[in-house]
Amino acid sequence: MIVVGSVRPGRIGLPIAEWVRSRVEGAGHDVDFVDLRELALPFLDEPHHPSKRDYQHAHTRAWSARVEAADALIFVTPEYNHSYSPALKNAIDYLYAEWQAKPVGFVSYGGMSGGSRGVTALELVLSSVGAVKVPTEVNLVAASKQLADGAFAADDRQNGGVDALIAQVVAYGEALRPLQAR
Repeated sequence: MIVVGSVRPGRIGLPIAEWVRSRVEGAGHDVDFVDLRELALPFLDEPHHPSKRDYQHAHTRAWSARVEAADALIFVTPEYNHSYSPALKNAIDYLYAEWQAKPVGFVSYGGMSGGSRGVTALELVLSSVGAVKVPTEVNLVAASKQLADGAFAADDRQNGGVDALIAQVVAYGEALRPLQAR
């Protein structure tokens, strides 16, 4: 699963996520592509704690099923004020058990840090719900300069980094599958 973490108009996360998707599919893997703007989850509106999995709303049950079906996740995330987007936090908070033993990788973007400070904040939240971060991450510094005709034009180093990230996410997914809450 690839999750596009920004919902802003004019976001560069979508073309970056499309680039990541092309690399994942090019490596022979299926992708559930989740654009949080299209998913359109309202602010967390479940009356019960997600650990109970007593979901009252169809949108939560659908989101739960998608995350549960995923072998692994790659989050394409911006950095907002040394953190990550509120839409991404909301999507994570909807669920609990579904994140258990899910390998997660990060492709981040932002100014001089390339989104790395947002990833640091995101790691804390995802580890608290049982997700497992893979060692490789890709931080894209000034990624907006690599947009051409609505597409992200990655260089060889970035392609190699994403390919290494994909390989790790897949390997961790296979190793952790017996521990996931399916």
